[in-house]
Formats: sequence, C-alpha cells, structure tokens
Amino acid sequence: MNQIANNQPLTPILEFLRRHAPFDQMAPAHLDYLAKRLKLGFYARGEAVTRPEDGPASRFFIIKQGRIRGELGKDEPDSEGAWELVTGESFPIGALLSRRPVRTINRAVEDTFCFELEREDFDKLFQQSPVFHDFCTRRLANLLDNALRTVQANSATRVSEDTSLSSPLQSLIQRAPISCTADTPVGEALAIMDREHIGSIVVTDAAQAPIGMFTLHDVLSRVALPQRKADTPMREVMSPAPLWLPPEARAYEAALLMAQHGFGHICVVRDGRLAGVVSERDLFSLQRIGLVNLSRSIARAETVEQLAQLGGNIHRLVEQMLAQGASVDQITEIITTLNDSLTQRAITLILTETGKPTVDFTWLAFGSEGRSEQTLKTDQDNGILFRTPAGKSADEVRAELLPIAKRINDALAVIGFPLCPGNVMASNPECCLSLEEWQGRFGRWIDQGTPQHLLNASIYFDFRPLYGEPAPVEELRAWMLKRVEPNSRFRRQMAENALRNRPPLGLFGDIKVSSGGKHPHSIDLKLHGLAPFVDAARITAIAHGIAATNTVERLRQAAALKALNPADVEAWAESYHFIQLLRVRVHRRQSEQGQPLSNHVDPDSLNELDRRILKEAFRQARKLQSKLALEYQL
Repeated sequence: MNQIANNQPLTPILEFLRRHAPFDQMAPAHLDYLAKRLKLGFYARGEAVTRPEDGPASRFFIIKQGRIRGELGKDEPDSEGAWELVTGESFPIGALLSRRPVRTINRAVEDTFCFELEREDFDKLFQQSPVFHDFCTRRLANLLDNALRTVQANSATRVSEDTSLSSPLQSLIQRAPISCTADTPVGEALAIMDREHIGSIVVTDAAQAPIGMFTLHDVLSRVALPQRKADTPMREVMSPAPLWLPPEARAYEAALLMAQHGFGHICVVRDGRLAGVVSERDLFSLQRIGLVNLSRSIARAETVEQLAQLGGNIHRLVEQMLAQGASVDQITEIITTLNDSLTQRAITLILTETGKPTVDFTWLAFGSEGRSEQTLKTDQDNGILFRTPAGKSADEVRAELLPIAKRINDALAVIGFPLCPGNVMASNPECCLSLEEWQGRFGRWIDQGTPQHLLNASIYFDFRPLYGEPAPVEELRAWMLKRVEPNSRFRRQMAENALRNRPPLGLFGDIKVSSGGKHPHSIDLKLHGLAPFVDAARITAIAHGIAATNTVERLRQAAALKALNPADVEAWAESYHFIQLLRVRVHRRQSEQGQPLSNHVDPDSLNELDRRILKEAFRQARKLQSKLALEYQL
C-alpha cells in the first residue's frame, strides 16, 4: 500500500462524498470534518487491504476508485460467499465498532484508491453525526431508508396528476391552528393536545411565525425515554424549523415535501403567520381510491365484472401508498387483504347463483397468497378442504363441490387472477380434499420425499383459510407440523432442494444475469431474489413447530425461540423487503406501459443505490443459505 498525502482541495472530495450514501445526507459541518481528515491510499491489484491477523481494525475505508473483494475465511460454511465492494462503499464498520480484527481478507480486485480515516477520527464522527451513527449501526436499513425516500418522492410526483391533489392547501385546513410558545412547559402542551384531540402542536414566536413542531411521536423519544420533567420548555423538545408552504401551494407540493424530508406535517403560513397545519392523513384522504372505500366497494359488488373493475384500482392504490410512505410489507399486506376480499366476494356471488352445497367447505390459499406476500402479479394457487359427513363418501362431496370450484376459479380469472399453469386450483380433484385426504397427501410427501413431493411441499405448506370455517385448517397445520418434527430426513431434503437455487451473484460479487431466453440480460426477482428467503424461512418454521406462514414472521418467531440471531433476522427481513419493493416498482411500471407483468429486471436499469442494496440483499440471502447448509451439514 502506498499512502498519498491528502493535499487535494476539499471541493473534489466533498463532491465525491455527496454522490454516495450516507455522506449525501450528512450535515455540512460533519461532512467537512470527514473530508479534512481523509487520506488517500493506493492498493495494487491483488494486494490485501485488511487481514484478520493484522489485529483490531484501525482505519475506515471509502472506495474512491476500483474494487475490493471480501474473501471469507476457512471457518465459513459457504465457500461461494465472497463479495465485492465498489466505488462509494465503505468497510470494515463492524470491526471498528466492535474493536476487533476483521473476519475477512479485503483484497483489491484491481488497482484501487481508498479514502482512509483513522479510528480516532471515525469514533468522533460516529458520535457527532446522527446520520453517520445511524448508517454504521443499521447499514442496510439506512440504505433502504434512502431508497424508499426516493420512491416516495417519485410516487408523490406521479400521484400529483390526480386532480384532487391539485387542491390548494388552504382548502384542506379544517380548523384554526393550535399553537404554543417556546416557553410553554411540555406538560401544558400535552394537556392542550389532549383537550383538542390533536396529534401535533406548532410552536410559534411572538409574531405567530412557526419555529418548531411537536408530535405524539416526539413524546416517546424526547420526553418519556429521556425522562424529562413536565416543566421542560418546548424549545428543548420541539423539532426546529418546521416545513411550511403558502396557502396557494398545491396539495401535491406538500406530498413531495413530506416524502423528501420524511415529515408528517406541513405548516401553512400566510404573510409570515401560521394559518393552519396539513397532515399526511389529510393528503391521503384526498385520494379518490382509498383503502376503506375500496374495501367497501368490493363488499357491495353485485357482479364479477364489477369486481374486475375494482381489482384494477389496486394498482392505483399501490402508487398512492408508496407516495404516502407505506413500507413494502404494509403494501403487500394491503394487496393481499384486498385480493382476499375480491376472492371472498367472488365466492359469495357464485354461491348465490349456484346455491350453497350440502357440505360446508373451507377455501384455502397457497403460495404467496398463503404467505400474505402478494404483489400485483399473482396467479391462482388455491384449494378446498372439507369434513366428510356421516353417510357420505369424500368422492360424493367432491362431486358436488368441483363444479362450484370451477365456477369460482373462472370468476377469479375474469377478476384478474390468471389460472394456475400448474393446476394448483380448487377445481382440480387433487386440490379438493377432505381433512383426512389432505393429511394422507401431506404424509406421503413427508415420508417419501421425491423431487415432486418436495416441490409440492414448497407450495402447499404455506396454506391459510380464505373462506369458511378455519378450525379444520388449523387442525391440518398442527398435524403437519407434528408429522414433520421427527422426520429429519425430510427437512434435510427440503434444505438440500432449497440450496439449489442460489442468489445471482458472480464469482466476484457482481450480479449474474440471464444470457438469453424471453428475458435476456435480466434477473428473476421472485425465483432468485425472494425464493431463497422464503424457502429457508419455511424450513426453519417447520423444524421448530412455527405455525406462521409469512416469511418475515417465520424468521422473527424463530429468533424469539433462540433458533436464529435477531440481528441477522432483521438484516434478512430488510433484504427481503427491498427485493419485494423492487418487484412492486417493476410491476407498477410494466402495468403503466401496458406490458405483461413479469418478475424480471435488468440490473443496468437500476440506479446506483438500488444496485448497491440489491447486491447486499443477495449477500444476505447467501448468508441465510449458509446458515441452512451448516445446520443440515450440506
């Protein structure tokens, strides 16, 4: 390594830092502190930058030019786990915070320049800069926050085309503003908020100009946790310099400002004086397609054709939810909830036409709907479970239910849920079974474990009830978990099968793309991005008797049982949610352009931040798979 004295002007360094997260979000004083203390180091191709045997990490590195490869040590279970860092990325944060040696050899893939910061300066910056502190302690989550802010801002711009969001802010003010002074005791301010039934209060100066904002969220972080006294003046707990716009500003301008800054309130200021407050909820209520209204419309629909029209509105609602800052797990849950409502209403309409069968049944959802993880692209994965009454055979009940199931499957196809290419549908006699028949089918898969059985288990074991009595479904789940518990061979086969699907990372940590076919130069976000997390979570759940079907919930329950490390689980959850977010964005864009929805994306079409997070998400998928491989000795 050759270290080069940093005699460069600060301007080029600052311009470089401002192009990369998290430095682009840091306060100017903290960024200036960093830039003044950086030294430039050069590492020739193949040269080790950090090694475990060098002792506790002593410097923080930011790659200015070139590439750094992290090579796993001999004790790592996954020999393919090498990863690569590129321009703008930094290392080794974990080792610096823990005062320990690095666990990987960080080696220059090509001639590489790195900005370097001594540990003492790193420690000071860590303490002084909230942005840098947040990035170091929750790196992936911090990057995801940045990406989501961009998505919010873009979505807010798009929904601005809604005429309702062209309304002037003055038309949204519902009441005279409630305010207090900087000297008002926090206890008094809280009493005002409680009396007026408001979630925020504006702090104003003597001229009634807004100088601060205080919300119910601040009560926990700034009053309760620090144990501040009730006589603490508001100036010590408020957020200074609140966002504001004039009364003539349009609602979409407020939506953009909120999305860009992550705040939930905008002050409306007329001639320097506070005229009112507009909240995120006020803006959301403007949308012509609201969640509650859409749900009510679905419940009141009288025909399958009406349901098909309402199903199309879900795409518009997703855009609005992104603009309002909803997280991707909230969005997929909302999509699933509305799809559930569409399915339930379709079943009700069909049964109204055909008449109710003589035997009650439960409609099952499998796959992504069974996991409550649907996006805009979803086909049908469903089935029927029934109890065979005395005096009847399962075949007799099935003969009565199959024509009804066919009508329901066809109705769902009209609504917008394509028929399943693999025929995993209730109209298939193999998916319309009694409780005992489902147990027999599951039992064969668990006991025999052929490749087809393993594939079936990966689809059908993520089941939940959508319509009808849930009790037999929970009985089937308890039976299945009990049957799997002693069968370590089946669990090992499931793990071995899951590890065949590897995240698309190349030898040096680059993203591998398809070379041809229908989607050239792309990656399948569902198959190669989400599936490694889904499969590992399913195996972990059935191994520990976890009844949940949602991927992240399975992982978190496993962490609660001490089967997984909670910090690892949160990193996996964040990675999984980002890939889902990317998938939602791809589907939204395809829908707007009139293209058929697919899960394929060209990495070159992503911006630098998205590619960086996607690579990290794939690394986290590999880490989860490594945990699985180690546990089952694969």
